[in-house]
Amino acid sequence: MPWSPRLRCCDTDRDGGQAQYIERPLPPGSGSGTGPTRDWALQRLELPLSLDELAAHAAMSTRTFARRFREETGLSPGRWLTQHRLRRARHLLESSDLPVDRVAHEVGFATATSLRRHLAAEAGVAPSTYRRTFRASGPVAGDVNDATMPGS
Repeated sequence: MPWSPRLRCCDTDRDGGQAQYIERPLPPGSGSGTGPTRDWALQRLELPLSLDELAAHAAMSTRTFARRFREETGLSPGRWLTQHRLRRARHLLESSDLPVDRVAHEVGFATATSLRRHLAAEAGVAPSTYRRTFRASGPVAGDVNDATMPGS
């Protein structure tokens, strides 16, 4: 089941080693818990946000923040940040002519290689392939830069 900002999946063990997926509504982004910090982080995805910084913003210890974050979202803070960075990267690949290295920078990946690795793990394709597949106007500037990089 794909991840949804409004639903969370959690797997629990079932007989035979199968995972059971249970949909649970996520708490609103604002209010109590980690919601305000999630909103704050979304406005700063391009920055290297550490667990310590997120916890400090939430006025919690890192351990408490990580535990509450996982309870509220079903994800670790790092995985949540990666998912949102990838979502923004996919949007930029679909809607802009920015080179892949610039897209990586804009969404908070340290390098284009990091973006390529994460996108390949999630979507199974390189950024240039993703762009060609999901952009209506076809190949755009930036594909040359991506094609020349190892691991594309």
